[in-house]
Amino acid sequence: MSDLKQPSESCAWQLPAASRKSIAAYAWLVMLTAGVCGSSEAADFEAGKKKAQEVCAACHNMNGIATIPDYPLLAGQYPDYLAKALRDYKSGARKNAIMAGFASTLTPQDIENLAAYYAGQPAALASKY
Repeated sequence: MSDLKQPSESCAWQLPAASRKSIAAYAWLVMLTAGVCGSSEAADFEAGKKKAQEVCAACHNMNGIATIPDYPLLAGQYPDYLAKALRDYKSGARKNAIMAGFASTLTPQDIENLAAYYAGQPAALASKY
């Protein structure tokens, strides 16, 4: 028998959530600075905050914790997830008429800024039911 563990025994998803989030944030930062993902400019947290006030806060609140249960929580989400979702709404790859309208007004830099802003908000766990 081999001393190698089965993949399910050594899977990264068995790490505590905080560790997974830290690893993902570090990887995202490395890729961003290497120009692998996102725009060529670093995300601007303050610009993201300003754009969130203009575009997102009515439904998702400034802290990213929506008070309407059907609206997603943005606070503490992974920035690459948020950016991809916005790009997909903008391109039509992800379907939602309301979000498509808002996302269509965003520049690639706006998307990176918003993703950084909402990813930087404290996460809140909640359940619809």
